[in-house]
Amino acid sequence: MIFKQISSRLVILIKEFFGKGHERTKNVKKNIFASFMIRGLSIMISLMLVPLTIKYINSIQYGIWITLSSIIGWLGYFDIGFGNGLRNKFAESIAKGNHEMAKVYVSTTYAVLSLIILVVVLVTFIVNPLLNWSRILNAPEIMKSTLGQLALIAIVFFCFQLLLNLLGTVLTANQQPAKASVFNLIANVISLSAIFILSKTTHGNIFYLGIAIIVPPVLVLSISSIWFYTHKYRVYAPSLNYVDFRYVRSLMGLGIKFFILQISALILYQTSNIIIAHLFGSENVTLYNIAFKYFNIVPMVMLIIMMPLWSAFTDAWARKEVKWITETMKKLNYIWIALFVLVVIMLILSNMVYILWVGSDLHVSFSISLALGITIIINIGTYVYSIFLNGVGIIKIQLILAVLGTIIYIPLAILFGKMIGIPGVILATSLINVVNLVFFIIQYKKIVTSRAKGLWLK
Repeated sequence: MIFKQISSRLVILIKEFFGKGHERTKNVKKNIFASFMIRGLSIMISLMLVPLTIKYINSIQYGIWITLSSIIGWLGYFDIGFGNGLRNKFAESIAKGNHEMAKVYVSTTYAVLSLIILVVVLVTFIVNPLLNWSRILNAPEIMKSTLGQLALIAIVFFCFQLLLNLLGTVLTANQQPAKASVFNLIANVISLSAIFILSKTTHGNIFYLGIAIIVPPVLVLSISSIWFYTHKYRVYAPSLNYVDFRYVRSLMGLGIKFFILQISALILYQTSNIIIAHLFGSENVTLYNIAFKYFNIVPMVMLIIMMPLWSAFTDAWARKEVKWITETMKKLNYIWIALFVLVVIMLILSNMVYILWVGSDLHVSFSISLALGITIIINIGTYVYSIFLNGVGIIKIQLILAVLGTIIYIPLAILFGKMIGIPGVILATSLINVVNLVFFIIQYKKIVTSRAKGLWLK
C-alpha cells in the first residue's frame, strides 16, 4: 500500500516537472531526460570499449589507433561550418513557420557538402599513397602498409559519415537532439559486439579494430536517413528540386564563422594526442586517453544538457524572449558549480577507478588527472556561454579569440610539455580557455542587458 502511494506520488511529481514552464522549456526538459538515458548508455559502452580494445591489441597499438583516429577526425571540420550554419538557419525557418525554406536550406547543404566530400575523397586517393603513416604516427615502420590501408578506408568512411551526420543536425535544430543521440548509441553497440567477437576469433589486429569502429556509424546513419526522410521528416527531405545555390552565401556567411571556431577547437582538443605521441611515445597517448575518457564523462553530461539549448536560444532570441534566456543561463551556472564538485570527487577516486577499469598494469599519474580535472572545469564554463553566443549567432569575439588561440596553442603545448611533461600539454588548453571564458561572460552580460555595441554585438 505504502509502495503504491509512493509510486503514485512519484509519477505525479514527474508529470509536474515535465509539464511546468514555457513550451520551449518543457521540450528542452524532455530532450535532456531522453538524452541522458541514451547518452548514458553510450558513455557506458565507450568506457567498456577501452579495456576490451587494449586487451585485443595492446597499449602501444591502442595509442597509435587513437592518434590516427584523432587525425582523421579533423575531416569533421571539412564541412566548412555548413552543418552549424544549417542548424541556425533551419531553426530560424521553423520558428517563423517557413517549412519550405527549411527544406531549401537542408537540400542546399546536402548538395554543397556532397561536392566538398567528393573533392576530399579524390584528393585522398591521390595523396594517401605518398604518405608514410608510420612516421606521422610515430609507429614502427613495419606497420606502414597496414596503417596506409586503414587510413584510406577510415578517411573515405568518415567523409560519408560527415554527410550523413546532417540528419542529426536537422533533428537537433528541430529541438529533438535525443533522437540524434540514438544513432551513436546503436553504432557503439555494434562496434562493441564486433570487437568482442574479434577478440574471441582473431589475434590482435589494428586493421580489424579500425573497421569494427568506422563502419557501424555509416551503416546506422544510412538506414536512419532513409527512414526519417521517408516518414516524419519527409517535408524536409533533401531534394535536387530544392537545391538553391543562392543560399550558399547565407549558410556560409554564418557557417564560415563556425568553421573558424571548429578549426580552433580542432587545434585545442585534437592535437594533444599527436603532441604527446611525438614527445612521449604512443604508450603515453594510451595513458592520457584513459584519463581523458574518464574525466570527459563530465563535459559529456553538460553537453547532453546543453544540446537542446543551442536551437532553443536561437528560437528565444528570434522571439525576443530575453527573460527565458537569462533564467536558463542561471540554471546552467548552477549545474556548472555542481559539476565542479563532481570533478573533485572523480579526482579523489581516480586512481582506484583506473585500477578497477583497465587494471594495474597501466598507471595514470595523479598529475595527469589533476591537469585534466582543471581543464574540464574551465571548458564547461566556456560551453555554458558559447552555446548562447552560438545560438544567437553573435560570435565575432569568439572568432578573434579562436584565431589567437590557434596560433598560440601548439608552441605553448610543446613548451609546457617539455617543461612539466604530459600535464603541461593539457594545461596549455586551460590557459587559453580561461581568457576565452572571461570575454564570453562579459559579452553575455552586455547582450542580455542591451549594453552590447560594436564588436560585442557582432
